[in-house]
Amino acid sequence: MPLWHVDEKGAVPMEQITQPKKRMLSGIKPSGDLTLGSYLGAIRNWKGREDSFDCFYFMADLHAITVRQDPAALRRRTIEQLAQYIACGLDPEKNTLFIQSHVHQHAELGWVLDCYTMFGELSRMTQFKDKSAKNADNINGGLFTYPSLMAADILLYQPDYVPVGEDQKQHVELCHAVARRFNGIYGEVFKLPEPFVPKVGARIMSLTNPSAKMSKSEAEDTGRVLLMDSPEVIMRQFKRAVTDSDTLVHFDREKKPGVSNLMTIYAACTEKSHEQIEQEFAGQGYGAFKTAVGEAVVETLRPIREEALRLMKDKAYLESVYQTGAQKASYVAEKTLRKVYKKVGFVAR
Repeated sequence: MPLWHVDEKGAVPMEQITQPKKRMLSGIKPSGDLTLGSYLGAIRNWKGREDSFDCFYFMADLHAITVRQDPAALRRRTIEQLAQYIACGLDPEKNTLFIQSHVHQHAELGWVLDCYTMFGELSRMTQFKDKSAKNADNINGGLFTYPSLMAADILLYQPDYVPVGEDQKQHVELCHAVARRFNGIYGEVFKLPEPFVPKVGARIMSLTNPSAKMSKSEAEDTGRVLLMDSPEVIMRQFKRAVTDSDTLVHFDREKKPGVSNLMTIYAACTEKSHEQIEQEFAGQGYGAFKTAVGEAVVETLRPIREEALRLMKDKAYLESVYQTGAQKASYVAEKTLRKVYKKVGFVAR
């Protein structure tokens, strides 16, 4: 029996009533070139949500400067990252794509939330400890307080979900703590989003150090594959990939981290299960396996690389995308910021 909605226009079947989409938001720092891990762990999963969610994705350039950046390189990577987002399948007509620094509300809410985030909470952030160890000559205030800015990034848009890797869940938990604290003082201002962690390809590790995540800022570039790498470079990276003294292709994160990482990548590129992969390479050894993984990655990234190169030649189009995205993002963000400013007692401008 069909369900009906009744309003002043009469009875309408419920299936014809359009429900507002749930909102999702995420961003990646343009502090280095996007990697295979960025694509398989995050961006590829974003594409499948554009029809079901109201999606906001941004280039997190404000976060990038907690570590010293070459200004020209930062500008170049920011635009290239936008081109790569689109080349990965993110339709600007269906997703709001923007540059973080173009939406001033991020920095403004970030300061307000600094004042509602406790020193002890920030000092417990794992990434602050890790980055402080790697940048001992530049342990700046932004490096310490950037989780408050990250909370502002999220809370500005009142999203329902935030797609994150396992290593970012701590920041979402802090975001929840700050939002609850603020709401407890001023009423229900912020929605508390849920972390959305994809199950497949969620954490791609370094090819040379499978105990660490594949990173765009790795000191050793042999451990990573970039979206814009040529087929020759990609194959060379996989031939260098760490395995073990065994020859058995079998998934075991603890005992065979290198092989398991390669299996995760191959599964993400081919949609084969671990059991199918084990059967496919039974008795073949690691040489054939690493070659097959490299070839699968080459074919997965080939269309992305070609389309990104084409898009980077059309600067006018990319400019129109990030300007339109910033306008939409600012419109949504301003609603939240005005409410926050009123609650804390600022005079309306």
